[in-house]
Amino acid sequence: MRLSYIDYHTCGEPVRIVTSGYPTLTGATILDKRRQARERYDHLRRAMMLEPRGHDGMYGVIPVAASHPEAVFGVLFTHNEGYSTMCGHATIALGRYAIEQGLVPATEPVTRFAIEAPCGLVRLSCEVVDSKVGAVSFESVPAFVEGRDLVVPVPGYGDVTTDIAYGGAYYCILPASRFGLDLMQTPVDEIVAAAGALTDQVRASRTITHPTEPDLGFLYGTIVTDEAGPDQDSFNLCVFAERQIDRSPTGSGVTARMALDHAKGLVPAGQSRRIRSITGGSFTGRVVGLVDFPAAGAVTVEVGGRGYLSGEGSFVIEADDPLGHGFALPKRFAEIGNS
Repeated sequence: MRLSYIDYHTCGEPVRIVTSGYPTLTGATILDKRRQARERYDHLRRAMMLEPRGHDGMYGVIPVAASHPEAVFGVLFTHNEGYSTMCGHATIALGRYAIEQGLVPATEPVTRFAIEAPCGLVRLSCEVVDSKVGAVSFESVPAFVEGRDLVVPVPGYGDVTTDIAYGGAYYCILPASRFGLDLMQTPVDEIVAAAGALTDQVRASRTITHPTEPDLGFLYGTIVTDEAGPDQDSFNLCVFAERQIDRSPTGSGVTARMALDHAKGLVPAGQSRRIRSITGGSFTGRVVGLVDFPAAGAVTVEVGGRGYLSGEGSFVIEADDPLGHGFALPKRFAEIGNS
């Protein structure tokens, strides 16, 4: 079996887009297709995301037929553990991919179109100069605050106060100081451990219900921030899925952060802010304004960045390869099966 792909990256975070070889998904809606991919073809996600073809930080896109009439195509987002509901860094790369692959005709100076993500319709604006795609921005699905000043007992850290906001996925958002850490000085693996512990506790103790789609009602990860003020550049680290580190500032996370800051009265509509990641890469975020949605204070956020082409090719999966569908290194040799 062969799977062809094109690789991009956004601020160093990979975007592996499947171009051929993946079965056609027949679900009536994008969430139906997401369930079908998870239940029937998850071995292909593993093959593309995990070793020996990928790595623990790999990220991918499976293009599918859209069910929304305004969308050019639909997308499923994949990572080391499963399937995301929204991904901003991949959306930015998809803007370039769609134009360069002829899925959308290029219009200078800005090409506009929409794609369908599991969380809903996402509208893109792509700068085009001399047929080359530059910066890409997108307007988020409705973003809102799920909870403010929630006190969560976290083993090893005591009672930790966090907010939860939604930007296409749900995140705990809090400064590193709430764990007794310093984002800029503490070793990254310690920050990841703290973020993962908080995510685990919230998942175990709190039920999250999305206002319109039950499949979207789960905590995706934790975003740990610095102490920068709302008028300053800010660094953050997003730890999602099973302690995977986002190399980018995280598009859905920037969306959630901007919605949270707006709800706190820190960032007015129209004010832009730059959020930077562990690679030093940056996204811009701007609250566009309030939106009609069954969640109090829901807003639309515009997020912008740039994607870069990094490679293309095809993978071979031999039928008799015991590791052909990917593997993750075990923590102990005792976890290895007898097959």
